[in-house]
Amino acid sequence: MAIIITDECINCDACISECPNNAIYEPDTKWSYAEGTSLKGMVKTPKGVEVDADAENDPISDEFFYIVSDKCTECKGFHDEPQCASVCPVDCCVPDGNHKETEDELLQKKAWLYSEN
Repeated sequence: MAIIITDECINCDACISECPNNAIYEPDTKWSYAEGTSLKGMVKTPKGVEVDADAENDPISDEFFYIVSDKCTECKGFHDEPQCASVCPVDCCVPDGNHKETEDELLQKKAWLYSEN
C-alpha cells in the first residue's frame, strides 16, 4: 500500500529528498506525474486511467506535506523500507489503508513511472 502523511506532520521536509519517486510535495504545491519520473504526455496509469503526465494537479493538502499515492511505491525497487517513514522525526509517514497494493503492484508502478516495461 502507499504511504500517507498524517496531520501530525511538522513540515520539517526531511522526507522530500528521500523519496525516489518525487511523490512527496510541500503543502499547497501542485504536482504532476512527470515530475521526477520518465512519464510524458498522455499515459495510462497501471489502474487503466488515462492522464496527462505533464499536467499540474491541485495540491492534496494545503496544511502539511503530502504523498501522491499514484507515485508512491513504498520505495520498492529502491530500498528495503519506505525512506520517508525512516527519516520522519514524528512518525507521521504511515501505511495508507485506502491504497492497498501488493509488492508486485508496487513494483509494476515503479516500472510504469520509469518506463521500464
